[in-house]
Amino acid sequence: MEDPRDRHDEGGRFCNPYEHLNPDFPIHNLYRLPTSPEFLFQEESLKHHRSVGENITYYTGCGYLVGSIAGGAKGVVDGVRSFEHDDTTKLRVTRLLNASGSTGRRVGNRLGIIGLLYAGFEGAVVYVRDEDDMINSMLAGLGTGLMYKAASGPRATALAGAIGGLAVGVAVGAKQVLKRYVPI
Repeated sequence: MEDPRDRHDEGGRFCNPYEHLNPDFPIHNLYRLPTSPEFLFQEESLKHHRSVGENITYYTGCGYLVGSIAGGAKGVVDGVRSFEHDDTTKLRVTRLLNASGSTGRRVGNRLGIIGLLYAGFEGAVVYVRDEDDMINSMLAGLGTGLMYKAASGPRATALAGAIGGLAVGVAVGAKQVLKRYVPI
């Protein structure tokens, strides 16, 4: 069967979309695209952070990814330690995959939940305080630690809250120091 694209009428001509372009004309002047972000409303341009939904997606995904990789690495180490001298290669590979898969999944889920809680708390604190500063991050870390260990009793809950707040405070403080003293 004949392809209809191969047919052309006797009186017709082929269309060349580039025939009116001057070859000496630099192509980068053809399209002048903006280099800064465009906003529909002026109020959007005043915000310098991601939305709550974007933060939830970002922190949950990053937490799950980092946790899965770290847990998978720990699982590989545990799988190698569980080898016995009379194991076949097939059994060793099975042990290695099972250990890395189960540990990676477990650690990834835990860090993903921590990221989800942190993003939710940070969004709530930013909404309540109507400011975007270092205190919001520390309060979100405190709330995340408190909520993550809430079922473990008051002592573990308070300790986890303190660790969460301090960890985020150190991370945000280190970021500020790096921004000030390390030229990037």
